[in-house]
Amino acid sequence: MTARRAETVTVSGISVELSNTGKVFFPDPEITKGELAGYYKDMAGRILPYLRDRPLVMARYPDGITGERIVQKNVPAYFPAWVTRTEVKKQDGTLLQVVCDKPATLVYLANQACVEMHAFLSRTGALDRPDQLVFDLDPPDDRHFGEVRELALELRRLLEGELGLTAFVKTTGGKGLHVHVPLAARDDFDTVRQFARQVSEVLAAREPGRLTTQQRREGRGDRVYSDVMRNAYAQTVVAPFSVRARPGAPVATPLAWDELKDPALTPGRFTLRTVGERLDRMEGSDPWAGMARRRHGLARPAGRLEKLR
Repeated sequence: MTARRAETVTVSGISVELSNTGKVFFPDPEITKGELAGYYKDMAGRILPYLRDRPLVMARYPDGITGERIVQKNVPAYFPAWVTRTEVKKQDGTLLQVVCDKPATLVYLANQACVEMHAFLSRTGALDRPDQLVFDLDPPDDRHFGEVRELALELRRLLEGELGLTAFVKTTGGKGLHVHVPLAARDDFDTVRQFARQVSEVLAAREPGRLTTQQRREGRGDRVYSDVMRNAYAQTVVAPFSVRARPGAPVATPLAWDELKDPALTPGRFTLRTVGERLDRMEGSDPWAGMARRRHGLARPAGRLEKLR
């Protein structure tokens, strides 16, 4: 029995103690806490650019993914001093949340049973001004993923071809896809969410049998739901290359748009154990390269959108 094995690893000059590394977190196939920590250590260079300066919400599973899920925002007092924190205002006070800005933090969080990393759409210093907009294309089940792929391509044509924005896509590690639009952080969340809702309404009007903006699940039928509610203050979205607490340990994976044309693409195609092979095949290229240089304000796209509506 190896569940009680403990060790200390040095990550970029910082010592991180790992405990219970043999504990099984994913049952089929068996993936241990130590393997999870190793994944985040190995992938730190890929993940950190998408987490720096963003408050983090931790989804922790102390007894593995079949056990209780703890959604944790506030930093516990026992976290070491080298873990960066930032103050986040809420309605009745403030929270102190993790900012993941070093490889050791990723490994430390994995040792705290943090399987999933969920990040703000805004950055410290301007938390009320999002620098990303997200469309969550959520199908009723895995059988409709083909429609999600096609609708994501339609959404891209609308965003880029008609509204003059730039869009990026990733698997969520769940059933659907996330389409991200980098923003110049000039507009507040209400403005961004309203814009996203109106874009979704235009696309739903073009594809009424396949896409809906209906929030009530019973009103969606078999249609894909375009969820824009993550575009609100202090809401989060799963980080690129975050593991998901689902069977097989799928990973939220940035994609090139051409990959959506592949009918073999599935929601769980890339996992903790296979995403490294994918990156090796890509020889270091990043489908999301250049995102930081493609940011736009919404004033001009909103004018174009109004004409479409």
